Amino acid sequence: MTRAPRPAARILLVDAEDRVLLFRFTPDDRPPFWCTPGGALDPGESYAEAARRELREETGLDRDPGPEILQRQVDFITIESVPVSADERYFLVRADSAEIDTGGHTALEQRVMTRWQWFSRDELIAFDEPYFPEDLAELLDRMEAIP
Repeated sequence: MTRAPRPAARILLVDAEDRVLLFRFTPDDRPPFWCTPGGALDPGESYAEAARRELREETGLDRDPGPEILQRQVDFITIESVPVSADERYFLVRADSAEIDTGGHTALEQRVMTRWQWFSRDELIAFDEPYFPEDLAELLDRMEAIP
């Protein structure tokens, strides 16, 4: 299967209670799953610029995403049914409040990102729906050392 390259910025958005924000996706062609905020880079955009834009569009927060903390290569099929090989760069953003504004979602996001929720590490471990990245609970452990 030929996969399109997909550079993407992902955000580990952590609130004051050390919970991480995930969005629930309900695609037409597979079971629901949860994912961190973020998405593909626009043409000419850096990973940090994409992280800031995605954070603003998906959560209403407009802030510097800080340094890249993690890079991963993952293969998957997008919501639009395109097989991709994603170069994902992760950014840790700490939120003062658990309030978010989803008013910047695209029409597709409004259709498939039906819910959002803050999760503690223990809630992630006990959770019964798939979420990505799959090792998010362990990542949160490592993120505690980053201011």
